[in-house]
Amino acid sequence: MQNDAHTDAHTDAETGAEAGARTPAAYSSFVAVGDSFTEGMSDLLPDGSYRGWADLLAARLAAASSLTATGDGTTTGTTTGTATGTATGTGTGVGTGQRPGPGDGPGFRYANLAVRGKLIRQISEDQVDVAAAMGADLVTLVGGLNDVLRPKCDVDEVCAVLESCVERLAPACGQLVLMRSPARRGPVAARFLPRMEQLFAFLDDLAARHGALVVDLYGAEVLGDQRMWADDRLHLTADGHRRVAEAVWQTLGRTAESDWTLGLPPAVRPGWTARRTADVRFTRRHLVPWIGRRLTGRSSGDGRPAKRPDLLPYPAGPSYDD
Repeated sequence: MQNDAHTDAHTDAETGAEAGARTPAAYSSFVAVGDSFTEGMSDLLPDGSYRGWADLLAARLAAASSLTATGDGTTTGTTTGTATGTATGTGTGVGTGQRPGPGDGPGFRYANLAVRGKLIRQISEDQVDVAAAMGADLVTLVGGLNDVLRPKCDVDEVCAVLESCVERLAPACGQLVLMRSPARRGPVAARFLPRMEQLFAFLDDLAARHGALVVDLYGAEVLGDQRMWADDRLHLTADGHRRVAEAVWQTLGRTAESDWTLGLPPAVRPGWTARRTADVRFTRRHLVPWIGRRLTGRSSGDGRPAKRPDLLPYPAGPSYDD
């Protein structure tokens, strides 16, 4: 649980740059909460599973723990490196509660409770209390976008459920991280921008009141580039997920490994035939099934278990490119 110093920090807003200037905390456990974005779609691995930004971040945090066993059966560890990079994302608060250090547990541990297709109320009911009970050093919560992209949505209700999630998670972890989700540039996103911006404005205020950090992926122009999105036009590519992991890493005050906001080379516009072929393929493979699920009240996540339901040891990862 958070101590009084962490509670006091809830009233002190802090930017991502200011957070980056602080000595980074050592995280020995990480729990990710959310939907398909956090599950890792569409960072597809050769075996057909999804990796995603949360797995990438977990691997880097595990590497940073640098645990060393001692002769008396206990473990000790230190976080390597100092934070010099800053994130474009706006950090609106930072926790200072004293969590168990890396040496107080069985190595770095990671759980990912995310399930694709989940709405914010489902995340609240199925994942939040489970995550809070794990008492992790670090928790990320990303949700609500599936709600605001539906034809009928009460954004105020979405915000109320999100607030309930944060009220339960923030006191139960060392540091809570929220995100302003990225959006693919195009007519569909433009239609829902007012809803998204209402949600993000509430999220910023919510984070300031509860000592959470906010990663502003929505404000990064490169993540709106259509080339950052998979064929389904709903999920990021592998490159997009690598950039998200880097953004969270920097917001946590860690040394930058790359510029996650760096734009792509100028695009070469496909010809009319190529564009129409892509539209037909998208409609057949993704849009029609999506409409079918909406009409029948089904979800792509129905019956799916959490990606990584238990807070278990996780191996260190040397590089995002592996």
